[in-house]
Amino acid sequence: MARAEFEEIADTFDFLDDWEDRYRHVIDMGKAMEPLPESQRIPATKVDGCASQVWLVPEIDGSGAGARFRFKGDSDAMIVRGLIAVLIALYDGLTLDEVSAVDAPAELARLGLDEHLSAQRSNGLRAMVQRIRDIAKAARAA
Repeated sequence: MARAEFEEIADTFDFLDDWEDRYRHVIDMGKAMEPLPESQRIPATKVDGCASQVWLVPEIDGSGAGARFRFKGDSDAMIVRGLIAVLIALYDGLTLDEVSAVDAPAELARLGLDEHLSAQRSNGLRAMVQRIRDIAKAARAA
């Protein structure tokens, strides 16, 4: 059920043999992201449970069953910015129902992230996924 953008990342990871190369690729993805303006780096957009500073800014396009989940994010750590880019590739543009249906642990496991991230980074990644799911759930209920 992964989006084409996420499939591209998975294909790139399959091509890159070495975890160091994959790690650099994730960092490069983070560097390519547009930084959030300071006005969006507020407590309401901050993700708790991350060792780094992380902000996720959601935007729901439309209403009802066809509403699309969009978001952007930022972090003070380059690897975490890259992980946000991976999550954007996984979730951005999906309907609210599709967001809930994504098996994020399984999709992220395809990249080997679960094996190579520190416990703190893994916890932070789980916290970001949970925030995304919570935002989509709240928007569906609204």
